[in-house]
Amino acid sequence: MPSLTYELVLAGLAVGSAAALTGIGLIVTYRATGVLNLAHGAVAMVCAYVLRHLVVEWGWPVPLAACLTLLVVAPGIGLVLDRAVFRPAAVLDLDPARTLVASIGVFVLLVGGAALVWGGGARADAPVLLGDDPWAQLAAVLLVGGAVGAVTRWTRLGRELRAVVDNRGLAVLGGIDADRVSAAGWAFGSFTAGLTGVLLAPYVRLDPYGLPLLVVEVIAVAVVARMRSLPVAVVTALALGVAQAQLTRFHPEGWAGPLVQAVATNLFVVALLVAALVLPGVGARDALPRASTAGARVAPGVWVAAGVLFLLPLGLAGSDLQTAVQVPALAVVLLSLVVVTGRGGQISLGQAAYAGLGALFTALLAAGRFPGLPRLPELTALLVAAVLVAPLGLLTGWPAIRRHGLALALATLAVGVAVSRFVFAQPYATAGLSLSRPPGLVSDRAYYAVELAVLAVALLMVAALRRGRTGRALAALRDHEAGAEAAGVPVPALKVLAFVAGAALAALGGGLLGMGVHAFDPAAYDPVRGLLWFAAVLVLGADSLLTPLVAAVLLVGLDAGARGGAAAAVIGLLAAFTARVPPLTSLLPGAARLPAHRPARARAARLPTPAGAGPPTTGPAPARPHRPEPTPAPAPAPVRPTRAAPTTPAPTHTHGPGLQARRLTLRYDGFTALDGVDLLVEPGRVTALVGPNGAGKSSLFHCLAGTTRPTSGRVRLGTADITALPAHARTRLGIARTFQELAVFPSLTVEENVRVGGEQGRVRDDPGAVEQALRLLGLTAARDLPAAGLSTGTLRRVEVARALAGQPHTLLLDEPAAGLDAGETAALARVLRALAADGTAVLVVEHDLDLVADVAHTVHVMEAGRIVS
Repeated sequence: MPSLTYELVLAGLAVGSAAALTGIGLIVTYRATGVLNLAHGAVAMVCAYVLRHLVVEWGWPVPLAACLTLLVVAPGIGLVLDRAVFRPAAVLDLDPARTLVASIGVFVLLVGGAALVWGGGARADAPVLLGDDPWAQLAAVLLVGGAVGAVTRWTRLGRELRAVVDNRGLAVLGGIDADRVSAAGWAFGSFTAGLTGVLLAPYVRLDPYGLPLLVVEVIAVAVVARMRSLPVAVVTALALGVAQAQLTRFHPEGWAGPLVQAVATNLFVVALLVAALVLPGVGARDALPRASTAGARVAPGVWVAAGVLFLLPLGLAGSDLQTAVQVPALAVVLLSLVVVTGRGGQISLGQAAYAGLGALFTALLAAGRFPGLPRLPELTALLVAAVLVAPLGLLTGWPAIRRHGLALALATLAVGVAVSRFVFAQPYATAGLSLSRPPGLVSDRAYYAVELAVLAVALLMVAALRRGRTGRALAALRDHEAGAEAAGVPVPALKVLAFVAGAALAALGGGLLGMGVHAFDPAAYDPVRGLLWFAAVLVLGADSLLTPLVAAVLLVGLDAGARGGAAAAVIGLLAAFTARVPPLTSLLPGAARLPAHRPARARAARLPTPAGAGPPTTGPAPARPHRPEPTPAPAPAPVRPTRAAPTTPAPTHTHGPGLQARRLTLRYDGFTALDGVDLLVEPGRVTALVGPNGAGKSSLFHCLAGTTRPTSGRVRLGTADITALPAHARTRLGIARTFQELAVFPSLTVEENVRVGGEQGRVRDDPGAVEQALRLLGLTAARDLPAAGLSTGTLRRVEVARALAGQPHTLLLDEPAAGLDAGETAALARVLRALAADGTAVLVVEHDLDLVADVAHTVHVMEAGRIVS
């Protein structure tokens, strides 16, 4: 008779085999297309439904139905997704965050479509494909994994796949059909999703929500494998499956019992949480691009119309407003995404968890069951719950400090899934809870009026957060995080602020939702709901205050007036085509947008050039700067870049201590980028770094600016060791920088860009410094123009002006002449000489040797990570 241990191992192998198939499919898709397909579980669910429909409803034989499902339907779904959704994104070279939004849209679309076609109820009659023998499932996994490994390693398709992943554009130039490779990846990934779905369906709840979420949980195995190693994914999946099965043997008594049981049934969730929060981020790129979050200024007439529509239920509806009361509460929850995603530019897929915690804490506080606190009146309980949930925003805010894009999405999703599984789904947290309204708000009409008041206050608070110094800092963070940090914005603190404020708003809205329906319903706050909310806000425009109102009406109204799943299908369809559809609020009448018909270059051509670079084409000449500008000397004779070429006498005064690198060494995975470099950037002098590409110039620059921490060595400012200080702290000490690739904030005007530097730099809130920087760089006539679409030369000046607005004593310029014409380069040279003459220490990394010869007092040549002269 088999032992219990052996039987549990077999059960674990069955679960682990399905998880391994998921990992294989996700890794192959990611390696072929660069997309983490969050819709993998939704594809698995659809295939499971198709197989069940063919066998149970139409009476097909299981083998025939399985062949059609796995060899035709599943790959067909992948090919459709590739052709209609993800290939346009690849052609447009969209940010990975945008393709992530598209995959979320596909997830939501398939879930909503399945609910519309097959209903929302669970099915217990899914056909069994490989029987109950786990060894057959394990053999299928090993066969699939071995085939993929062999194809990847030893075939032409495998070599092409690796080439496309490394550099799609270069692969295409090399004659590789990248579209064919990505189509093969999508077809195979969908095949593994379909196989996973039909294997799991007989043993889990087959419904449009449960199975997709279960497959999302086992993304952990692909994350542990760093989206690269198939053997690691398979071994991890099998180990987790067996360990989860073995944990079911333990039944400890006391308070630890329910927790151990929760872990025993959700070990893949624990693995996802650890992998997302502890392991290095996967695909860590920038946060959501501005185009994904863009919201337009809403015309006053639109706000009046929205207000009237929200007030209509009070005057025209009867006493039963059970559906209407959900709209303002949901709008408050969605408003939290405006703060986190719209203004902060951060991907947050776990807001449903905070909304659910708000409802749960409100119920516990009102019932007197919250540890350490007495029973509270309902409204007081609601406010206290929001305060208690706010610090929990650190669960996602803290990982967000060092994670971006895909890595941040996984972290926030993991937190949402963990809260759902370990809190909402556990009887020890939710058993016997009810959620009633305050005595004076029992009627729907009175409660709806209070909800409208809360929504109005929340809108005003978020509107205030979008203005002034904090609003500009948040916009800078969203538009260009590295640029914001270089301008002095405390990026980590600002991210935490956004997530904490978002958690509080979500909790407030979640509590209102629970009170509105007189109950705490865990299903109303599951992670799938969070994905739907995120997609809804993104497709409407996450930076618009009108978005939460419109999204709440759509989400509640569509599902109330039609079969369940209509809202998910509509929102998912829009989100899936995010590469082609702009945020819908940007299409409103009267929305403030840059006119598309006006070429950016033509608009920029009418701007005056900096003082001394020649007369502007229109407008008054800019006033002369307050800083003394030396009279240009005759053009010096050409010099070799290894010798000093002063064009202005070094001043006898200084504005700050010198910036010094001592024995700096920087290594990346065994490669030495810097090898014991010493450098001094002296006040009142222009120091230049020249050398071939790969010499280490940018690495040294980043170490001085605080963007990169050196492996060894020290960076000193005067006598102070600043090696450990981040970039924004160095900016506030007086070390400002620009970027080789433009780092401006396109959603802000030219003046607002410069003002960010003036508000966050060494000397803050000096309006004279902002005006001085605008005049010095010839930007006074352009001050009210949006930075988006301006010419490269103008944006270079904006970046330098932003750096100068904080009145730094040290200025680091990374290829400042890149993209400038001869006149703009000459004007830049005059500005640099003026700065040095006024005592500023200037470091220039530049390939333009004529500019270096014109401005530099000291020239250093770098080669192979060392300064050779």
